[in-house]
Amino acid sequence: MKRFKILFSGILLIVTAAFFISSCSNNSKKSKQTKKEKTKMSITRENFGKTKQAKQVYLYTLKNENGITVKITNYGGIVTSLTVPDNQGKFDDIVLGFDSLKSYTSEKYINACPYFGALIGRYANRIAKGRFILYGKEYKLACNNGVNHLHGGIKGFDKVVWDAQEIKNDSIVGLKLSYHSKDKEEGYPGNLLINVIYSLNNKNEIKIDYKATTDKATPVNFTHHSYFNLAGAGSSNILNHIMMINADKYTVVDNSLIPTGELRDVKGTPMDFTSPKTIGSEIAKVKGGYDNNYVLNKDSVKLSFAARVYEPSTGRVMEVYTTQPGIQFYSGNFLDGTITGKKGRIYKKHYGFCLETQHFPDSPNQPDFPSTILRPGEKYHQITIYKFSVR
Repeated sequence: MKRFKILFSGILLIVTAAFFISSCSNNSKKSKQTKKEKTKMSITRENFGKTKQAKQVYLYTLKNENGITVKITNYGGIVTSLTVPDNQGKFDDIVLGFDSLKSYTSEKYINACPYFGALIGRYANRIAKGRFILYGKEYKLACNNGVNHLHGGIKGFDKVVWDAQEIKNDSIVGLKLSYHSKDKEEGYPGNLLINVIYSLNNKNEIKIDYKATTDKATPVNFTHHSYFNLAGAGSSNILNHIMMINADKYTVVDNSLIPTGELRDVKGTPMDFTSPKTIGSEIAKVKGGYDNNYVLNKDSVKLSFAARVYEPSTGRVMEVYTTQPGIQFYSGNFLDGTITGKKGRIYKKHYGFCLETQHFPDSPNQPDFPSTILRPGEKYHQITIYKFSVR
């Protein structure tokens, strides 16, 4: 009996010890797993160089738990890289750009004016003859696109160093960029205070949240200017991408790409993307290629679906949602093979497309277009989301 008790006590001790070790091991695994889960979504910062004015510039890397990675520099708010998977799980960079700050600030690049991945302002797109009248006063802007003003002028928001603040919580990682555009900068009236937040979530959505206030009435129209190629940046042209744009009308333009004021139906024309079709199917019928503002089908300022693009060889899909009334579809017509981008890849004609959510071009001179005038006491607020998936 005594021997049995000793044996039973020994077995009990062994079982208890095993349970304790197993429990500790499980707790350790859970702890490591929890720790791993908490670190999956991340934001990091590294030096990206200095401008010619010796201002320090940084490169921020946002990553979600699905492995999607966005790299953003506070020089121009530029998205330098966007890595997403295809339908086989292979990741590739799908935006055109460069690996170094030096390339973004080179004279060759600036003279070419592609605006790779940049934040655009004060006014995205064109203002006719670089002039507008506001409350009876004429304002003159730089004419940096022939006789017209384009994308904020000679030194728009794409060429300034923004103040940056990292954001991280349970649902997103993000980067808040802030800039004070002074009164008379590039000819625009008013001190404009701007905050732009890039954020990435685990739904594979990149959200761009624009806010601004002013102390004088001024035109405001921000956008984002990434060149996308869902087959991989620099790998091929984008003519086989299948696109759908939620717009029944577009703004007709003259030979200098300034709106005439007419909003024309797309039905029965090469401009019609209301049903999905390849970008290249009718591009030859469009003089110079696509570079047009589409009037989105919406009756409010709420966030709504604007466009969808599908790349058949990789299965990658990009959807665009916005609060803006328009979207500029540009098919990379002016890329000419003279720019060498990441990994030494040459960016040729039609090697990227842009979907720039915006107000309409030349709105300050077009009284029938939605107003772009921001006044003291008002708040400018627009949102655009680029969402990625696969088929």
